Amino acid sequence: MANSEKQAGNKLTGRAGAAAEARSLVRQGLKASLATLDHKTGDPVASLVTVATEANGFPLILISTLANHTRNLIADPRGSLLFDGTGGSGDPLEGARISVSGRFAKAEPPRTRDRFLARHPSAAAYEGFADFDFYRLQIEGAHFVGGFGRILDFAADELTIDISDAAALIEAESEIVDHMNTDHADATELYATRLLNGPPGPWRFAGCDPEGCDLVLGELALRLAFPGRVTSPQAVRKCLVALANEARR
Repeated sequence: MANSEKQAGNKLTGRAGAAAEARSLVRQGLKASLATLDHKTGDPVASLVTVATEANGFPLILISTLANHTRNLIADPRGSLLFDGTGGSGDPLEGARISVSGRFAKAEPPRTRDRFLARHPSAAAYEGFADFDFYRLQIEGAHFVGGFGRILDFAADELTIDISDAAALIEAESEIVDHMNTDHADATELYATRLLNGPPGPWRFAGCDPEGCDLVLGELALRLAFPGRVTSPQAVRKCLVALANEARR
């Protein structure tokens, strides 16, 4: 399983463990291959986009109406995103990947904007342009390959999480992220380096949800999974304190 799932104490195995790994792979993605249907010919077309996720796990992209893939989605919202976890390996059998499919629809700020810019700060230079819009992928299914012979198809509810009971956490997410980045940068680096085997550097929080937090360093992203589900800011604080103590030990 992914380091974040192991290090944070998640003991899931079998299909549940693979689903957790698949969710983590999507959460860690900073970019993905976008597949759409050409609005003129109907032929499949692939492009590369930067990605983030909503708190429940739906992928987010920021695209311009000047781009062909946006015109394609306006004409036919069906599409998919391929998240590649194979790293720099030239052999696709060496790592995990997942193709998430469904229909794209416009996603409205401000929370969408906050989550996207937390992962991609440079996008602030153009996200306010009139031709740019956020789109979410309403997941309908996914095809996951976790290595040689480890292939599973997942339904939407296996790739997303229920946040209906976590309104307090979702409302406080921006404050949690700002607080950790402003006052606890040392703890954030400990999470990344000692619990997730990431390289040293100025790691920062980019998002928080009932299952864990997203950490980013430049072009790297890691998923810090909580030992158990949390639904309030107080519970998040308790988990982060415990994980910081674990990292220091």
